[in-house]
Amino acid sequence: MRSYHPSDAVRAAEAPLLASLPEGTLMRRAAYGLAQVAAAELRERTGGVAGRRVSLLVGSGDNGGDALWAGALLRRRGVSVTALLLDPDRAHAAGLRALRAAGGRAVPATTDRLGSPDLVLDGIVGISGRGPLRPAAAALVDAICAPIIAVDTPSGVDPDTGAIDGPAVTAAVTVAFGAYKPVHALAPASCGRVEFVDIGLDLPEARLVAAETSEIGAIWPVPGPDDDKYSQGVVGIRAGSAGYPGAGVLCTGAAVAATSGMVRYVGSGAPDVLARFPETVTSRSVAETGRVQAWVVGPGAGTDDEALAALREILATDLPVLVDADGLTLLAREPGLVRGRTAPTLLTPHAGEFARLAGRRPEPDRLAAVRSLAAEWGVHVLLKGRATLVARPDGCVFVNDAAGSWASTAGSGDVLAGMIGALLSAGMPVDLAASAGARAHALAANLAAHRPAGAGGAGTGAAPISASGLLSRIGDAIRLLRTHIPES
Repeated sequence: MRSYHPSDAVRAAEAPLLASLPEGTLMRRAAYGLAQVAAAELRERTGGVAGRRVSLLVGSGDNGGDALWAGALLRRRGVSVTALLLDPDRAHAAGLRALRAAGGRAVPATTDRLGSPDLVLDGIVGISGRGPLRPAAAALVDAICAPIIAVDTPSGVDPDTGAIDGPAVTAAVTVAFGAYKPVHALAPASCGRVEFVDIGLDLPEARLVAAETSEIGAIWPVPGPDDDKYSQGVVGIRAGSAGYPGAGVLCTGAAVAATSGMVRYVGSGAPDVLARFPETVTSRSVAETGRVQAWVVGPGAGTDDEALAALREILATDLPVLVDADGLTLLAREPGLVRGRTAPTLLTPHAGEFARLAGRRPEPDRLAAVRSLAAEWGVHVLLKGRATLVARPDGCVFVNDAAGSWASTAGSGDVLAGMIGALLSAGMPVDLAASAGARAHALAANLAAHRPAGAGGAGTGAAPISASGLLSRIGDAIRLLRTHIPES
């Protein structure tokens, strides 16, 4: 698991090292790693290091000092380095001396002094900074055409929430010192690629984590020699309606593709479901469905009295239940149906549905919002987005970066619900099922966008996708996840 630590935990972990090590040691460790990443980036983008031009955006804090020390190291490798000082009187003194001693320049920060660098290091503010960039810094950043490497976190982006409420840096690469911070997971578009530099911090157990690809592949259920269709998991799907027949098809198809042993469908869309997935077992009502090990209820299922009765009946069981879409609209009216429920329960809202459930939108602090709803209702909550968050009632949160927004298309949520339902029916714990489903769903969307099913070769570029296209790549995504399992 990759762990993400909030800024207060990082500062607390830095304190004993700062007290025990010679002054400046921790900063020079960070700067060395930063310089290594910058040199590699120059080599990758321009074919060399010596003779290239790097500009440093230097604020008054330690991140500015990190940038200055890294600039000194780059200068010794033949890089032309100019530090643009946003607050010259408060620039880090030792770092400034080191840069000048190495032959680097330091000038007051103005857009006319920016020049045409090959690379820019953003050392404007660090993890103690909050709020948008100030006007002078914003104007400077706006004038930059070169790729930016953010020092620890992108300036102007909240390090603990990923929120952006004004001008901010959009980095090509972010170099994280000592710990990954929440921003690295919650604002991936602002951070770009994240590189880690170990500076020796001793950190507590994290409350925000992300599973590695190999971990997802290792837990994905596959049939063993003694398995049958029942032992692999039987999932019940209550989805689709006259108004939204496709929701039942997509949700059911996703459960089939995610290797469920059997899928039982109940709803008005049985003919459409059977036409696409004849292996599905259908019934006319929840009571007639037969044995299942988990339920998915709500995608396109309507919000009338019949839909409410079915939701109530399903939630009255002692089985794991995933509630999505129209089911969430019904729960917003009658939250007592799940509050206090002892069986595993997962709610999967997007931001608008979350607002109906919680009475407020999840922004700007999505992490705090999803934790609050999960704790208040005593359920697991999956908050959709490019950075999907899965919160347990105890406050631990899993995050999955979709690496793009290809899944932002009608019907995509129906597919996700079916995939997670299949994993729940196989006996996977709710948080892991939700996290694994979200990862495979995002991977399937990226595969569909970059190479349609059946296309030969690696493909070039990417194209918008449909939920049906996403559905067709689930098997490929699972196989790809499984190939990342390390050999024992």
